[in-house]
Amino acid sequence: MLIEKQRWAGIRDGSVTVLFRRWRHRQASAGKIYRTAAGRIMVEQADIVAPSRIRAMDARAAGYGSIAQVLADLRGAEGDPIYLLRIRLVDEPDPRTELANTDQLSDGDIARITTRLARMDAVSPIGPWTIPTLRLIEELPATRAPDLAARLGREPDRFKVDVRKLKALGLTLSLDVGYQLSPRGVAYLRTR
Repeated sequence: MLIEKQRWAGIRDGSVTVLFRRWRHRQASAGKIYRTAAGRIMVEQADIVAPSRIRAMDARAAGYGSIAQVLADLRGAEGDPIYLLRIRLVDEPDPRTELANTDQLSDGDIARITTRLARMDAVSPIGPWTIPTLRLIEELPATRAPDLAARLGREPDRFKVDVRKLKALGLTLSLDVGYQLSPRGVAYLRTR
């Protein structure tokens, strides 16, 4: 979920507890946690609200001075529904980070990772990509994603999507520029 930079501090300090979005289709669900630039956000409520039903207190909880400011700031097509999201920052550690920092792999861990990577390779239209991508990140940490993609003959946006899949398994870490293997990724490649 994309959150405007001017809302990040308020989300972190708890003064912003509402977001308004104009979406053709719902893009967030109540009860789910989303990773955002502001941190991990729990969406506690996600309801469609008519413009005439937006309350001043909800506009203030979203960081706006008025309902008119909320409506003026909404992106999307005029006829699309407006969603009111009640949110809170999740202060617990990100399980992905904890997983990535685990470098002691059991035989079961290795088997599960190998199975997941094999499945990703099997359904990929480009064929096996997981181990070559991990090896390239190992060889060239902190290298721009387009440069890594070019070395593999890949389209950069698709490459980034695939690296996020590896990150979800705890095998890579995102840097300000590029990626690096996580301790878990290093430990897994040692078994190969």
